[in-house]
Amino acid sequence: METNILLESGTNEVEILRFKVAGETYAINVVKVSELLHIDNIAKVPNADVAVPGVSLIRGEVITVIDMLQVLEGRKNADIAKAMTLVCEFNQLKVAFAIEEVLGISRITWADIQKPNDITNTSLVIGNINYKDEIVMLLDFEKIVMDISPQSGINLERVENVAFKDRTKYKVVSADDSPMIRDVIQKTLSKAGFGNIRFFNDGLETYNYIMDLYNEYGPDFKNHIDLLITDIEMPQLDGHTLTRRLKEHSVLQDLPVVIFSSLITDELRHKGESVGADAQMSKPQIDQLVKIVDELLEG
Repeated sequence: METNILLESGTNEVEILRFKVAGETYAINVVKVSELLHIDNIAKVPNADVAVPGVSLIRGEVITVIDMLQVLEGRKNADIAKAMTLVCEFNQLKVAFAIEEVLGISRITWADIQKPNDITNTSLVIGNINYKDEIVMLLDFEKIVMDISPQSGINLERVENVAFKDRTKYKVVSADDSPMIRDVIQKTLSKAGFGNIRFFNDGLETYNYIMDLYNEYGPDFKNHIDLLITDIEMPQLDGHTLTRRLKEHSVLQDLPVVIFSSLITDELRHKGESVGADAQMSKPQIDQLVKIVDELLEG
Protein backbone atom coordinates (compact mmCIF):
# COMPACT_ATOMS: atom_id res chain seq x y z
CA MET A 1 0.00 0.00 0.00
CA GLU A 2 1.33 3.38 -0.92
CA THR A 3 0.99 5.84 1.94
CA ASN A 4 2.45 9.23 2.65
CA ILE A 5 5.29 8.08 4.88
CA LEU A 6 7.00 11.37 4.09
CA LEU A 7 4.39 13.24 6.15
CA GLU A 8 6.45 15.88 7.90
CA SER A 9 7.29 15.03 11.51
CA GLY A 10 6.45 17.34 14.35
CA THR A 11 3.32 18.93 12.85
CA ASN A 12 0.95 16.94 15.12
CA GLU A 13 -0.68 15.47 12.02
CA VAL A 14 -1.45 11.81 11.51
CA GLU A 15 -2.93 9.77 8.68
CA ILE A 16 -5.45 7.16 9.79
CA LEU A 17 -6.85 4.25 7.83
CA ARG A 18 -10.54 3.80 8.62
CA PHE A 19 -12.09 0.34 8.40
CA LYS A 20 -15.19 -1.63 9.39
CA VAL A 21 -15.66 -4.67 11.59
CA ALA A 22 -19.19 -5.83 12.42
CA GLY A 23 -20.65 -2.50 11.39
CA GLU A 24 -18.42 -0.42 13.67
CA THR A 25 -15.78 1.97 12.38
CA TYR A 26 -12.22 1.67 13.65
CA ALA A 27 -8.88 3.19 12.73
CA ILE A 28 -5.17 2.48 12.67
CA ASN A 29 -2.21 4.80 12.13
CA VAL A 30 -1.35 4.44 8.42
CA VAL A 31 2.36 4.32 9.16
CA LYS A 32 1.84 0.86 10.72
CA VAL A 33 0.24 -0.56 7.57
CA SER A 34 2.53 -1.86 4.86
CA GLU A 35 0.00 -3.53 2.60
CA LEU A 36 -3.71 -4.21 1.96
CA LEU A 37 -4.67 -7.52 0.40
CA HIS A 38 -6.95 -10.54 0.35
CA ILE A 39 -5.25 -13.66 1.65
CA ASP A 40 -6.02 -16.89 -0.18
CA ASN A 41 -3.81 -19.26 1.78
CA ILE A 42 -4.03 -19.90 5.51
CA ALA A 43 -2.39 -22.79 7.29
CA LYS A 44 -3.86 -23.67 10.66
CA VAL A 45 -1.54 -23.61 13.66
CA PRO A 46 -2.08 -26.27 16.36
CA ASN A 47 -3.20 -24.94 19.76
CA ALA A 48 -3.29 -21.36 18.49
CA ASP A 49 -5.31 -18.65 20.18
CA VAL A 50 -8.96 -18.58 19.14
CA ALA A 51 -8.34 -15.23 17.40
CA VAL A 52 -5.57 -16.72 15.22
CA PRO A 53 -7.03 -18.72 12.33
CA GLY A 54 -3.51 -19.54 11.16
CA VAL A 55 -0.52 -18.23 9.25
CA SER A 56 -0.21 -17.10 5.66
CA LEU A 57 2.67 -16.93 3.21
CA ILE A 58 2.82 -13.28 2.14
CA ARG A 59 5.58 -12.27 -0.25
CA GLY A 60 7.79 -15.06 0.95
CA GLU A 61 7.23 -14.42 4.68
CA VAL A 62 5.17 -16.54 7.06
CA ILE A 63 2.89 -14.06 8.83
CA THR A 64 0.39 -14.67 11.61
CA VAL A 65 -3.22 -13.78 10.78
CA ILE A 66 -5.49 -12.30 13.47
CA ASP A 67 -9.27 -12.36 13.08
CA MET A 68 -10.47 -8.93 14.20
CA LEU A 69 -14.11 -10.08 14.29
CA GLN A 70 -13.08 -12.57 16.98
CA VAL A 71 -11.01 -9.95 18.83
CA LEU A 72 -13.69 -7.26 18.84
CA GLU A 73 -16.95 -9.20 18.81
CA GLY A 74 -16.06 -12.63 20.18
CA ARG A 75 -17.22 -14.50 17.10
CA LYS A 76 -15.33 -16.22 14.33
CA ASN A 77 -15.12 -14.93 10.76
CA ALA A 78 -16.54 -17.89 8.86
CA ASP A 79 -14.77 -17.06 5.61
CA ILE A 80 -11.47 -15.49 6.59
CA ALA A 81 -10.02 -15.93 3.08
CA LYS A 82 -12.49 -13.36 1.72
CA ALA A 83 -11.63 -10.80 4.35
CA MET A 84 -9.62 -7.69 3.58
CA THR A 85 -6.34 -7.90 5.44
CA LEU A 86 -4.09 -5.20 6.87
CA VAL A 87 -0.47 -6.32 6.84
CA CYS A 88 1.17 -4.32 9.60
CA GLU A 89 4.62 -3.87 11.07
CA PHE A 90 5.38 -2.57 14.55
CA ASN A 91 7.46 -3.64 17.53
CA GLN A 92 9.81 -5.32 15.04
CA LEU A 93 7.03 -7.74 14.08
CA LYS A 94 4.78 -8.30 11.03
CA VAL A 95 1.16 -9.29 11.60
CA ALA A 96 -1.89 -9.54 9.31
CA PHE A 97 -5.25 -8.33 10.67
CA ALA A 98 -8.36 -9.63 8.91
CA ILE A 99 -11.06 -6.94 8.82
CA GLU A 100 -14.19 -6.49 6.70
CA GLU A 101 -13.94 -3.30 4.67
CA VAL A 102 -11.50 -0.44 4.17
CA LEU A 103 -13.22 2.95 4.14
CA GLY A 104 -10.28 5.20 3.28
CA ILE A 105 -7.38 7.24 4.56
CA SER A 106 -7.84 10.57 6.33
CA ARG A 107 -5.39 13.15 7.58
CA ILE A 108 -6.25 14.57 10.98
CA THR A 109 -4.33 15.96 13.95
CA TRP A 110 -3.64 14.24 17.23
CA ALA A 111 -5.65 17.05 18.83
CA ASP A 112 -8.71 15.59 17.06
CA ILE A 113 -8.28 12.36 18.99
CA GLN A 114 -9.98 12.33 22.39
CA LYS A 115 -8.91 10.03 25.17
CA PRO A 116 -11.60 7.53 26.21
CA ASN A 117 -13.25 8.37 29.50
CA ASP A 118 -12.11 5.09 30.99
CA ILE A 119 -8.66 3.95 29.88
CA THR A 120 -7.92 0.64 31.57
CA ASN A 121 -5.40 -2.12 31.07
CA THR A 122 -8.09 -4.16 29.29
CA SER A 123 -9.25 -1.47 26.86
CA LEU A 124 -8.42 -1.86 23.18
CA VAL A 125 -9.48 1.71 22.32
CA ILE A 126 -6.80 4.35 22.83
CA GLY A 127 -8.67 7.26 21.28
CA ASN A 128 -12.00 8.39 19.84
CA ILE A 129 -12.19 10.46 16.67
CA ASN A 130 -15.20 12.52 15.62
CA TYR A 131 -15.01 12.07 11.86
CA LYS A 132 -17.89 13.62 9.91
CA ASP A 133 -20.26 13.12 12.86
CA GLU A 134 -19.25 9.46 13.24
CA ILE A 135 -17.25 8.09 16.16
CA VAL A 136 -14.17 6.30 14.89
CA MET A 137 -12.28 4.23 17.46
CA LEU A 138 -8.48 4.20 17.25
CA LEU A 139 -7.37 0.73 18.32
CA ASP A 140 -4.36 -0.39 20.32
CA PHE A 141 -2.98 -3.00 17.92
CA GLU A 142 0.09 -3.59 20.06
CA LYS A 143 -2.12 -4.64 22.97
CA ILE A 144 -4.17 -6.90 20.69
CA VAL A 145 -1.01 -8.75 19.68
CA MET A 146 0.42 -8.87 23.20
CA ASP A 147 -2.86 -10.20 24.64
CA ILE A 148 -2.70 -13.06 22.15
CA SER A 149 1.06 -13.63 22.38
CA PRO A 150 2.71 -11.91 25.37
CA GLN A 151 6.20 -13.00 24.31
CA SER A 152 5.86 -11.05 21.05
CA GLY A 153 5.98 -7.68 22.77
CA ILE A 154 7.98 -6.39 25.68
CA ASN A 155 9.93 -9.23 27.24
CA LEU A 156 9.56 -8.63 30.95
CA GLU A 157 12.21 -11.26 31.67
CA ARG A 158 14.75 -8.80 30.30
CA VAL A 159 13.74 -6.32 32.98
CA GLU A 160 14.90 -8.79 35.62
CA ASN A 161 18.46 -8.39 34.36
CA VAL A 162 18.54 -4.62 34.95
CA ALA A 163 21.34 -3.76 37.37
CA PHE A 164 20.46 -1.63 40.40
CA LYS A 165 22.35 1.42 41.57
CA ASP A 166 21.28 4.58 43.34
CA ARG A 167 19.84 6.86 40.65
CA THR A 168 17.40 8.71 42.91
CA LYS A 169 19.02 12.08 42.20
CA TYR A 170 17.64 12.02 38.65
CA LYS A 171 14.15 13.31 37.84
CA VAL A 172 12.59 11.52 34.87
CA VAL A 173 9.32 12.33 33.09
CA SER A 174 7.57 9.71 30.97
CA ALA A 175 4.75 10.32 28.46
CA ASP A 176 2.75 7.32 27.24
CA ASP A 177 -0.99 6.82 26.85
CA SER A 178 -0.78 3.08 27.54
CA PRO A 179 -1.26 2.11 31.22
CA MET A 180 0.54 -1.15 30.49
CA ILE A 181 3.61 0.60 29.08
CA ARG A 182 3.66 3.14 31.91
CA ASP A 183 3.66 0.24 34.35
CA VAL A 184 6.53 -1.47 32.51
CA ILE A 185 8.59 1.74 32.48
CA GLN A 186 7.88 2.26 36.16
CA LYS A 187 9.04 -1.26 37.03
CA THR A 188 12.12 -1.03 34.82
CA LEU A 189 13.35 2.33 36.09
CA SER A 190 12.48 1.56 39.72
CA LYS A 191 14.39 -1.72 39.54
CA ALA A 192 17.38 0.22 38.19
CA GLY A 193 17.27 2.62 41.15
CA PHE A 194 15.35 5.60 39.77
CA GLY A 195 13.08 6.94 42.47
CA ASN A 196 11.75 10.17 40.99
CA ILE A 197 9.57 9.36 37.96
CA ARG A 198 6.57 11.39 36.87
CA PHE A 199 4.07 10.00 34.35
CA PHE A 200 1.68 11.66 31.91
CA ASN A 201 -0.74 9.95 29.55
CA ASP A 202 -0.65 12.43 26.69
CA GLY A 203 1.87 14.69 25.03
CA LEU A 204 0.01 17.94 25.69
CA GLU A 205 -0.07 17.40 29.46
CA THR A 206 3.63 16.63 29.32
CA TYR A 207 4.47 19.73 27.29
CA ASN A 208 2.42 21.97 29.58
CA TYR A 209 4.15 20.54 32.63
CA ILE A 210 7.63 21.20 31.19
CA MET A 211 6.63 24.68 30.06
CA ASP A 212 5.31 25.41 33.56
CA LEU A 213 8.71 24.44 34.95
CA TYR A 214 10.42 26.78 32.50
CA ASN A 215 8.01 29.64 33.18
CA GLU A 216 8.58 29.30 36.92
CA TYR A 217 12.29 28.55 37.06
CA GLY A 218 13.73 29.67 33.71
CA PRO A 219 17.10 28.02 32.94
CA ASP A 220 16.95 26.39 36.37
CA PHE A 221 14.18 24.09 35.09
CA LYS A 222 17.00 21.52 34.91
CA ASN A 223 16.83 21.23 38.69
CA HIS A 224 13.36 19.73 38.33
CA ILE A 225 13.63 17.46 35.28
CA ASP A 226 16.65 15.63 33.87
CA LEU A 227 15.21 13.58 31.02
CA LEU A 228 12.03 12.87 29.06
CA ILE A 229 10.93 9.46 27.75
CA THR A 230 8.08 9.76 25.27
CA ASP A 231 5.89 7.55 23.12
CA ILE A 232 4.98 8.75 19.61
CA GLU A 233 1.27 7.94 19.32
CA MET A 234 -0.64 9.93 21.94
CA PRO A 235 -3.91 11.89 21.91
CA GLN A 236 -3.71 15.68 21.79
CA LEU A 237 0.02 15.93 21.05
CA ASP A 238 2.20 13.22 19.55
CA GLY A 239 5.73 12.47 20.69
CA HIS A 240 7.39 13.81 17.56
CA THR A 241 5.65 17.17 17.93
CA LEU A 242 6.39 17.25 21.65
CA THR A 243 10.07 16.62 20.91
CA ARG A 244 10.17 19.20 18.15
CA ARG A 245 8.66 21.91 20.35
CA LEU A 246 11.20 21.25 23.08
CA LYS A 247 14.17 21.10 20.71
CA GLU A 248 13.17 24.35 18.99
CA HIS A 249 13.01 26.16 22.36
CA SER A 250 16.09 28.24 23.13
CA VAL A 251 16.40 26.83 26.66
CA LEU A 252 14.40 23.58 26.77
CA GLN A 253 16.39 22.19 23.83
CA ASP A 254 18.98 21.01 26.36
CA LEU A 255 16.54 18.51 27.86
CA PRO A 256 17.48 14.97 26.70
CA VAL A 257 14.59 13.22 24.95
CA VAL A 258 14.27 9.47 24.38
CA ILE A 259 11.56 8.36 21.97
CA PHE A 260 10.34 4.93 23.13
CA SER A 261 7.83 3.60 20.61
CA SER A 262 6.62 0.59 18.65
CA LEU A 263 7.14 2.69 15.50
CA ILE A 264 10.94 2.82 15.68
CA THR A 265 12.07 1.01 12.53
CA ASP A 266 14.93 1.53 10.10
CA GLU A 267 12.46 3.11 7.66
CA LEU A 268 10.94 5.51 10.21
CA ARG A 269 13.92 6.38 12.40
CA HIS A 270 14.55 9.50 10.31
CA LYS A 271 11.34 11.01 11.69
CA GLY A 272 12.72 11.12 15.22
CA GLU A 273 16.06 12.37 13.98
CA SER A 274 14.37 15.22 12.12
CA VAL A 275 12.76 16.56 15.31
CA GLY A 276 16.00 16.31 17.31
CA ALA A 277 15.44 13.26 19.54
CA ASP A 278 18.58 12.34 21.49
CA ALA A 279 17.81 8.62 21.30
CA GLN A 280 15.17 6.30 19.86
CA MET A 281 14.32 2.73 20.74
CA SER A 282 11.64 0.17 20.02
CA LYS A 283 9.53 -1.07 22.93
CA PRO A 284 10.77 -4.67 22.78
CA GLN A 285 14.23 -3.24 23.66
CA ILE A 286 13.07 -2.40 27.18
CA ASP A 287 16.23 -3.93 28.65
CA GLN A 288 18.28 -1.28 26.82
CA LEU A 289 16.28 1.64 28.19
CA VAL A 290 18.34 2.09 31.37
CA LYS A 291 21.60 1.89 29.41
CA ILE A 292 20.48 4.65 27.05
CA VAL A 293 19.17 6.81 29.90
CA ASP A 294 22.46 6.40 31.77
CA GLU A 295 24.43 7.44 28.69
CA LEU A 296 22.38 10.60 28.32
CA LEU A 297 22.44 11.53 31.99
CA GLU A 298 26.00 10.60 32.84
CA GLY A 299 27.73 11.18 29.50
